[in-house]
Amino acid sequence: MFNTVYEWFWWDRIWLPVNLTWADLEDREDRVYAKASHLYVIVPYAFAFLLVRYLFERWVATPLAVSSGIRQRVHLKLEANPILERYYTTQSRNPAQDDIGGLSKKSSLSERQVERWFRRRRSQDRPGVLKKFREASWRFAFYLAAFIGGIVALYDKEWFYDTREVWTGFPKQSMLPSQYWYYILEMSFYGSLLFSITFDVKRKDFREQIIHHLATLVLLSFSWCANYIRIGTLVMLVHDASDVLLESAKLFNYAKREKACKVLFVLFAVVFMVTRLIIFPFWLIYCTWVYPIQHYPAFFGYYFFNVMLVVLLCLHVFWAYLILCMIRKFIFGTVSPLRMDDVETS
Repeated sequence: MFNTVYEWFWWDRIWLPVNLTWADLEDREDRVYAKASHLYVIVPYAFAFLLVRYLFERWVATPLAVSSGIRQRVHLKLEANPILERYYTTQSRNPAQDDIGGLSKKSSLSERQVERWFRRRRSQDRPGVLKKFREASWRFAFYLAAFIGGIVALYDKEWFYDTREVWTGFPKQSMLPSQYWYYILEMSFYGSLLFSITFDVKRKDFREQIIHHLATLVLLSFSWCANYIRIGTLVMLVHDASDVLLESAKLFNYAKREKACKVLFVLFAVVFMVTRLIIFPFWLIYCTWVYPIQHYPAFFGYYFFNVMLVVLLCLHVFWAYLILCMIRKFIFGTVSPLRMDDVETS
C-alpha cells in the first residue's frame, strides 16, 4: 500500500512536463539538480533558527529595546484562585454579568473583586511591548539579510530582468549554490515561524498567518522538487522587500517614535502594493501562467503551482485591505499611531 502511494505521489506526469522523467534530472558532470532529499535539512535548520532567535532576542534585541526606553512590564500581583482560574482557562476570559454573580458566591469574593481579578488575569496574558519589540527585531534582521542575499544572488541573472528566461531550458536547469542556500534558509525560517507560532504574539490575522506559512512552505517545496527554482527565488525576493519596512515601522512604533513610524508604514504600504499587487500578479503569476505553455503542454504541476500562487495573492489582497484601513485611520487621527500588530504579511 505504501509503495503504491509513494509511486503515485512521485509519478512523473504530476511533477514534470510530458516526455520527461526523473531520470532526466539526475546529476551529471556539469549539472546539479534539486532533490526532495535535500529538504530533510529544513527541520534541524528550523530548530537552529529558533536557537539563534533566542540568542538574538536576549543579547541583541533586549539591550536595543532598553536603550530605546522600553522596559519589561510589571504586572500587579494576582492572588491564586483555583475557581476563577478554572473558569478563565476552560470557559471564558470575559465572564458575563450573570456568571460573575455565580463566581462571586463560589469564590467568596465580591463581584467587584471578581471583575478586578479577571482584568488582572487578562493583563498577565497580554504580551508586553518588550516581547513585541524582540519579535519584530528578529524578523527585521532576517528579512533584511534575506532581501540583501536575494539581490546578491539574482542581480546578475538573466531571469531577474527578463522573466521569459525563467523557462529557458526548463526543467534541465542546474541548481546554483546561491539558489540552494536562498531556498533552504527561507524555508527553514518559515518552518521556525510555524514551530513558534503558538508562543508568538497573536494577531487578528492569526489564521491567515498559518495559511500563509503553510502555503509558502508547500509552494517552495513543490517548486524545489519540480525545479521551479528560478521563479521561486523571484517570489521570495518580492515578499521580503516589503516585510523589511513593516518590521522596521513596528520597531519605531514600540519605541514611540511616531513620525518615523508613520513614514516607514506609508513607505511599506507603497512597496507592498507595488510588489504584492502589481509585480506579483502581473509579472510573476503571468510568467508562470503564460510562458510555460509556450514550451510544453500544461500538466498537473503547472496548475498546482499557479493555484498556490493565487492563494498567496488572495492573502495579499486581504492584507492590503487591512493596511489601507490603518492608513485611513491614522491619517484622520482615529488610531494612535498605528495598529500594526493586526498585520503580519509573512
